[in-house]
Amino acid sequence: MRQKRIKSFLIFAAAAILLIILDQWTKSLAEISLKGLSSSVPVIPGIFELVYVENRGAAFGILQNQMLIFYIVTPLVLLAVLYVYLRTPLTRRFLPLRVICILLFAGAVGNLIDRMVQGYVIDFFYFVPINFPVFNVADCYVTVATVLLFIFLLFVYKEKDLEFLFFRRRGEGAETD
Repeated sequence: MRQKRIKSFLIFAAAAILLIILDQWTKSLAEISLKGLSSSVPVIPGIFELVYVENRGAAFGILQNQMLIFYIVTPLVLLAVLYVYLRTPLTRRFLPLRVICILLFAGAVGNLIDRMVQGYVIDFFYFVPINFPVFNVADCYVTVATVLLFIFLLFVYKEKDLEFLFFRRRGEGAETD
């Protein structure tokens, strides 16, 4: 069982590293190709554009220039994600939960790297028709993971399925007369 856990953690680490590299690479491409342009680059005219934005806040531009909050909250989120991943049973039933953890971890680290190195996150995807805030690949990871997590919590996993996440003292939870 220990070898399975080690293998699972190595898969987690490798997948997260690959996703983080992809995120950082796309941000680098955006910086090289889009920074300094006076206008956006239409990919699908009137629908989807590439545009360079330096985001000094969180999603939707909230918490602008509040880096201390990100430096405190992000490591806590990363620890929580690692905790869930390491406690999750190594069965097919919980494979989606492990994938969700990898996506959340990679997305959080990808944007944390930007904040620590540059003081801002590079965003570059923009949906024109709905004037949606500009976002990046790491944001996609977090969004997809969050949507999947809600779907699985609402429709697949029941409370009893997730008991592995909670510490229980001996004898706790046993029914008594």
